[in-house]
Amino acid sequence: MDIKHFLYGGIPILLLVLFSLAPAGLAAQNGAQEENETILFFGDSITAGYGLEEGRAFPAIIQEKIDSLGLSYEVINSGLSGETSAGGLRRIDWVLQQGVDIFVLELGGNDGLRGIDPASTKQNLQGIIDRVEARYPDATIILTGMESPPNMGETYTSEFRSIYGELARSNDVIFLPFILEGVAGEPELNLPDGIHPTAEGHRILAENVWQVLRPVL
Repeated sequence: MDIKHFLYGGIPILLLVLFSLAPAGLAAQNGAQEENETILFFGDSITAGYGLEEGRAFPAIIQEKIDSLGLSYEVINSGLSGETSAGGLRRIDWVLQQGVDIFVLELGGNDGLRGIDPASTKQNLQGIIDRVEARYPDATIILTGMESPPNMGETYTSEFRSIYGELARSNDVIFLPFILEGVAGEPELNLPDGIHPTAEGHRILAENVWQVLRPVL
């Protein structure tokens, strides 16, 4: 056999084989990357995990649950401490630049602490829902309810509480009535400020959210 002929004559064939395999390999790799769907948690300090070490907030615990089941979802924590519903509405377009398959909305607690008109909070939350639906019409939306402090008065607390259920019904979204159920008002589950959950408190929040999230995964 002419070794020179083998070396040089075989190169075109070898290249043809390599190029024919490369797209398939890249397609498989891209397909694996595209399998992961995105769960975006959009909220305030509760979502952000105020006062905790990184990875201790309830969205991170949700990711652990997902991973333990071998499900292909990536959790993104877009919580911002101090955020109000108005601030969230201003921020949402920037956040939605990334893909979203499931959107978990946790906002309004700071509105309640500041005594903001519940009608205004409702309008802002509706605006956020509208933006998500316009950008990602196939996305699943989960709305988590919040309550205002009792010292705001019975009328205010009642009106504030009702906006979440009304929004859930009018938009036909999944609803968790009170994300802080089992944590709010429990000193041992909250930081000294009495507002932000401890790491153990966040584990309960994760369980609360998991009850409505797991069925749609």
